[in-house]
Amino acid sequence: MFGYVKTDYQNLIVKDTVLYQSMYCGLCKAIGKSCGNRGRFCLNYDLTFLSVLLHNYMNNDVVIEKQRCIIHWFRRKPMAKVDELSKRIGALNVILAYHKCADDVLDEKKGGIKKAFFKKPYKKAIKKEPELDKIVSKYYQKLIKLEKENCASIDIVADPFGSMMRDIVSCLVGDGSHEELLNLSYGLGKWIYLIDALDDFDKDIKKGSYNIFVNCYADAKSKEMFISQNRKELERLFGYILSDINGCARAIKYNFNHDLTDNILFLGLNAQTKKIMENCKCKNTTKY
Repeated sequence: MFGYVKTDYQNLIVKDTVLYQSMYCGLCKAIGKSCGNRGRFCLNYDLTFLSVLLHNYMNNDVVIEKQRCIIHWFRRKPMAKVDELSKRIGALNVILAYHKCADDVLDEKKGGIKKAFFKKPYKKAIKKEPELDKIVSKYYQKLIKLEKENCASIDIVADPFGSMMRDIVSCLVGDGSHEELLNLSYGLGKWIYLIDALDDFDKDIKKGSYNIFVNCYADAKSKEMFISQNRKELERLFGYILSDINGCARAIKYNFNHDLTDNILFLGLNAQTKKIMENCKCKNTTKY
């Protein structure tokens, strides 16, 4: 995935900072156990959020222990203990990273070395989670087809990523997945796809890569110009998606305290959207 689903760090209270860091490190450990240490290099914030959300929703208590980190070996850090759910999400992290690399190779004709680097952990991941790989592969193929057809509909081209997120969550949760959770996942997938497209506007123009916003607004020669000319329309588009996500989040029945998920869904996504709209590089501006 892309790494946009982050906390609003300025409004994160201490206990949730510790929890989030622990979940991030715990997912790193889970990737290592399920797919090998090489797979840890694809760890990202989007999957950390998914782990936080689903542990709460599925009533899987998080046990935090002080452990040694493979990088910071001399100082023990609070980490979430690896469990079956985190191992499944760890395998998913590797599957998504590999398919993203494969898509980059097709789209930009580069990234083959990165794809090859993740091939071994990917093989381990699909052996453990073949159904998740089928879901990701299915929707990436749909997305690739739409991009090759030069699709000019924002809703249509964002749908595969939203549907992929919905089906991933349904697969992880099983029969206990309720409509509100699935709708939230769908909206989040669409937001990730579209915010990434907006963030990469200038890069995609330069490389001639497919970008839904470049495709629909061919007159704009830069991201700054595009946002300036279409700010209200973009605010309505992202405002609608975020409003839908927030409504679903409020309707979800949590099993534990959900201050951390609230921070990410109600504040973090808005903060990331605002940074992109202000022409900042969202991936490099938030600590967590």
